[in-house]
Amino acid sequence: MADQTHVLFVEDDDVIREATQLALERDGFAVTAMPDGLSGLEAFRADRPDIALLDVMVPGLDGVSLCRRIRDESTVPVIMLSARADSIDVVLGLEAGADDYVTKPFDGAVLVARIRAVLRRFGHAGGADRGEERADAAAGGVLSFGELEIDTEGMEVRKAGQPVALTPTEMRLLLEFSSAPGTVLSRDKLLERVWDYGWGGDTRVVDVHVQRLRTKIGQDRIETVRGFGYKLKA
Repeated sequence: MADQTHVLFVEDDDVIREATQLALERDGFAVTAMPDGLSGLEAFRADRPDIALLDVMVPGLDGVSLCRRIRDESTVPVIMLSARADSIDVVLGLEAGADDYVTKPFDGAVLVARIRAVLRRFGHAGGADRGEERADAAAGGVLSFGELEIDTEGMEVRKAGQPVALTPTEMRLLLEFSSAPGTVLSRDKLLERVWDYGWGGDTRVVDVHVQRLRTKIGQDRIETVRGFGYKLKA
């Protein structure tokens, strides 16, 4: 298992859980599959997987609450799985700290592609808590925007001299903005650059992450340009 990417998969439907586990294992992943949120949390703490796939509606501790618990302890990438493309489900999962979501029923190839895309942008070859960020959106050095400072080599952010804790996805998003301050970046462009989507994606992923980033670096630092996208105020 040490040489494989380790996936924690939490799903209460026996058929989906077993079929998905087999499909992921055929693609070379090591999978720990759990039927409920509490056992999923225990497995996460015991095994420290490289990525977590969490169904929204699982018993004991629902997927959104489990995501929050994981995010309190780790920056490991999280993909939420939902039987509905319901806005509430999607937004709650993303606001809890998930990096992406997939709507059920899903095609196995699509799920694997999403997993690999998330792992690529996190720079994971194993080890969930390394905090390694491989984004190359900004040149090396410290960038300053008012009271906001971004150390693009140390992957650290400070606001008014105080450290700001960002998830790897939030850091990549900020690096994209800081690499072209004052330039409007469309949601589709951000999906391509930050989420590594080679296909059309749901722009709600971008909107929720921008809002999460704003709460950490300042609501006025990222400006919405209606009909076009977002830009970082220089």
